[in-house]
Amino acid sequence: MITRYFPHEYEDDVFTIDYDALYRIGIRGLIFDIDNTLVPHGKGSSEKVDALFGRLKAMGFTTLLLSNNGTQRIENFNANIGSLYIADAGKPATEGFNKALSMLAMDKEQTVVIGDQVFTDICGANRCGIANILVKYINHEKIEWKGWKRYLEWIVLRIYLCSNKHKHRLYRKTI
Repeated sequence: MITRYFPHEYEDDVFTIDYDALYRIGIRGLIFDIDNTLVPHGKGSSEKVDALFGRLKAMGFTTLLLSNNGTQRIENFNANIGSLYIADAGKPATEGFNKALSMLAMDKEQTVVIGDQVFTDICGANRCGIANILVKYINHEKIEWKGWKRYLEWIVLRIYLCSNKHKHRLYRKTI
C-alpha cells in the first residue's frame, strides 16, 4: 500500500521543523538520517548543523544518527555533535530503527525519524510505527541526474500532497 511511504509531516529542511511543538507533544528522541538530510551527500557537518544539535540537546532532546553509511563516515560527521549513532543500519529494514529505540531508551511514541528518502527513512519508520518527518533532500548543485528512486519519490509525494487525510499527522494538528 502506497501509504507506507507517506510521512507524518513534510518540511523544507531540518531547520524549519518546529522542535518546540515536538517537545510539547512529548517527543524526546530524534532519529536523523545524515546524507541529503543534514548535509549534502558525503560532506562533513557544518556550523549550522552543529548549532542545531546543540540547541536540541539544550531543549532536552536525545539524538541518534541512523545511517546506511559505514562507521568511519558517521564518526567523521559526528565529531562536533556527539550524538548516538548506528552505522550500516540497513534501512528500510526495521532492525536499525528498533535498535535506535533501544539505544535511546524510549518508546516509539516519544520518538520521531527525520530523513530525506521515502523508500528508506519514511518507509522504515512507518513499518516500525514511529512518527516521521520527511525533509526535501539537499541537492548537489550542477547534478542533473537524480536517480530513478528520486523520480519514484516524486510520484509518491504528489499523491501524498493530494491526500489531506495523510498530511499533518504529527505536530501541525496541535497548532
